[in-house]
Formats: sequence, C-alpha cells, structure tokens
Amino acid sequence: MNEAIVQAEKALRKGEVPVGVVIVKDKKIIARAYNKRESKKDATCHAEILAIRKACKYIKDWRLNGCVMYVTLEPCSMCMGAIKQARISKVIYGTNNEKDIELPLVISQNTMYKEECSNLLRDFFKKRRNQ
Repeated sequence: MNEAIVQAEKALRKGEVPVGVVIVKDKKIIARAYNKRESKKDATCHAEILAIRKACKYIKDWRLNGCVMYVTLEPCSMCMGAIKQARISKVIYGTNNEKDIELPLVISQNTMYKEECSNLLRDFFKKRRNQ
C-alpha cells in the first residue's frame, strides 16, 4: 500500500485526483499507476485501468489471475468491471469511495492506511474548492 500512496502523491502533484495503484504478482510489483484523467482528457484514465493495462502488457496476458491490486481508494463501478474482467484475485483499498458504492466481490479494506489515504483526497478537494 505504501507504493500505491506514493503513486497517489504523484497524481496530487500533477493536479489529478490522488488515487494510486500497484498490482502485485508473486510478491513482485508488476504495475504502478496513478490517475491521469485530467492530463489525458480521458474519462477512463483511472489509476486502476492504467495499472491493469500495464500489468497485462508486462505478463503478456489479459488474465491477471493470482494478482493483488493495492489501491488508495475503493474502485468505482467502471474500475470494478475492469478488475473483474481482468480476473484480478484480490483488491485491497485504503479508504472507502463514498460517491460510487459497489457491492464487494474480492475486496478487503486495509484500515491501517485509511487516515493517510483519506487525508490525501480530502486535502486535494479542499484545495481545489478554495481556488
């Protein structure tokens, strides 16, 4: 999760919604990503989607069986669909997504990072509203 937070901080510095992801297979990070929706002008450039693309390219297969995704924010419905299609085995997220509730499938919450992940998002939106 620490590396996912590093990715979220990169997004924050670039004016993106601070969500970061890493995908792990066999205890090795095979993909890292952060939101690029604003910079790419593409609604599908969520961190989860970008990380899935990188992981598929890395292992040369669209099936990500045995992979674990660590993400700082609970995935939205679009990302959950991609996660399901990619057959990611488990998702661990840092904080809840209050705006887009999805029924849990293979998700577990890691509350150890909840405050840090929540603060990243809160501070980003607080700053954005005050501009």
